Amino acid sequence: MNKRQAGFTLIEIMITVVVIGILTAVALPSYNNYLLRARLTEAFTGLAGVQPKMEQHWANNRSYAGFDAAALKLMPQNSEHFTFTLTTATASAYVLTATGAGGANGFIYTLDQNGKRATTGVPAGWTSNANCWVDRKEGKCAQ
Repeated sequence: MNKRQAGFTLIEIMITVVVIGILTAVALPSYNNYLLRARLTEAFTGLAGVQPKMEQHWANNRSYAGFDAAALKLMPQNSEHFTFTLTTATASAYVLTATGAGGANGFIYTLDQNGKRATTGVPAGWTSNANCWVDRKEGKCAQ
């Protein structure tokens, strides 16, 4: 009487574990990079959303001074990833700032009255760019 055993051998299971480990090692860094880029879009949309409100205030008053974004509740809500502030507001200029926190700690993005976007702070290992909002380690600009 021959009994045939059914199941997986130890070698087959070990090969499967190794393949899953390799796939995880390749996929996880890419996934984390996509998560970070998604967090950075919070800053981009938040800053870009306030700019028309600033321009409307200037059109009505011929000055950016006196624009109280907090009292008017025009600034984006702070999130777990970014805080938004109106850093400067003079008669002829303003600077909006998004400062990273939590999963976006170290990032600082600005937007001024001329529409100039700048990345003024990045975490270690990232390349900054004074002419755009960076969303990749190598300093490439967000589209």
